[in-house]
Amino acid sequence: MSTTRVVEIERKFDVEEKALLPSPQDLPGVARVDQPVEHRLEAEYFDTEDLRLASARITLRRRTGGEDAGWHLKLPAGPDERTEFREPLGGQAGGVPDALLGLVRVHTRDRALVPVVRLKTRRVVYRLRDKKDAVLAEFCDDRVQAETLGPNPVTRSWREWEIELVTGSRALLQSVQDRLTGAGVRPSAYQSKLARALNLDPASTEAVPAPKRKGPAGDVMLAYLGQQVKELKDQDPLVRQDAHDAIHKMRVATRRMRSALATYRKLLDDAETVGSLRNELKWLAGVLGEARDAEVMHARLKDMVAEEPGELVMGPVIRRVDLELGGAYQEAHTKALEALDGQRYFRLLDALEALIAAPPFAPLASKPAVKVIPRMVQRDIKRLRTAAREAKRHTAGTGDHPALHEARKDGKRLRYAAEAAAPVNPKQAARLADAAHSVQKVLGDHQDSVVTRELLRRLGAEAFTLGENGFSYGRLHALEQTAALEAETRFHREWKKFPTVSLQA
Repeated sequence: MSTTRVVEIERKFDVEEKALLPSPQDLPGVARVDQPVEHRLEAEYFDTEDLRLASARITLRRRTGGEDAGWHLKLPAGPDERTEFREPLGGQAGGVPDALLGLVRVHTRDRALVPVVRLKTRRVVYRLRDKKDAVLAEFCDDRVQAETLGPNPVTRSWREWEIELVTGSRALLQSVQDRLTGAGVRPSAYQSKLARALNLDPASTEAVPAPKRKGPAGDVMLAYLGQQVKELKDQDPLVRQDAHDAIHKMRVATRRMRSALATYRKLLDDAETVGSLRNELKWLAGVLGEARDAEVMHARLKDMVAEEPGELVMGPVIRRVDLELGGAYQEAHTKALEALDGQRYFRLLDALEALIAAPPFAPLASKPAVKVIPRMVQRDIKRLRTAAREAKRHTAGTGDHPALHEARKDGKRLRYAAEAAAPVNPKQAARLADAAHSVQKVLGDHQDSVVTRELLRRLGAEAFTLGENGFSYGRLHALEQTAALEAETRFHREWKKFPTVSLQA
């Protein structure tokens, strides 16, 4: 049975034992309320011994009783919202399904999952329906008994109300909250029963302090790295599900971190750690890049063939492209998943977290960001200008000089450096990032053409050996060659407009 995925939108409220249930009258869209249904629920929650899932606001449980007995994994997805993945109970209480394990591997890595909390809940459910008898929401009155299962077990009990949307709107959710708070009922301080059972500090967060213009320069780099580590973790389960654009976003996060560690390396007093992290991030970006490149090239060629007149598409071109690049993507995606389950990836994640938690700052990192960061970004501006001059020394043509590729990489590095520097001078940093992105995009088109032409040349040669017509591959190659020339010419033209930007106050 495949994993079931649902989106859960709910709010919880703390109530006294003797609190009276609110009246549903006048709630928007509610025509009637079903007679209450009582359930007895028992659940075991699984986590690492150091509670890595709970710290990330993730819950993984095996629950019996009620209408949705089974394994439930809940990942945070926004205010009031979590994405829930469900698997059937299975035969063993301790055997966490592999499909769910994969979705939390970025947090648990090679650490064992063990039961950490056991809950018993007496739940009374009231279904709110509209005039057409559709269920808008479920209002649950829960009395909970919780027992932690660590070396020093603790028991707690409480009562809470929960309103979960089914087909209703957020306006209904807000109306219920307004009515309850008007009656003195408090929204719960905890986002889950697990967090309350463990008494986790609701205010705790992994986010690093927001950098300030006149604050320490190290905070600017640290905040940017923290954002990218979070993005990498967010994309990891999506890559495992082969979600649209997930590999691209994860790869960009790794590149942003690697670039930031290069631009702002003097803020850290541990060259060995910085070098090691950059090497490992390069490795991860390369692993992800194989799948991403196949994905991009596949879409690029399919679009090109679709735009060709029918009489100029000779032979099974699309089928050959699908077989070549569809197979290449699947193979590369499988390799990426193997890497994401490997020790090398786990240790990279450990190292990134260690850097964020206790950065080995150099004395320069304590100086005001407004004085330090602009100078570091200026070096990247100079680096790009040097690369652009080198690229301009070579006459525009079809030689695909490597200087263009180097300029593209330097444009990307400057873009990420400017993004990170936004707290120092938001307006100018955005202007610089946009200009660098334009360079990166134009030269990215050129590089895509270089790689695509290599494939077309090979496919054309293979078509001949298979007795197929190679005309279309040659024509597509010529079109790509023209596209490369246009991109190179556009770069030389637009580079003249590259702004003179300074982040200095």
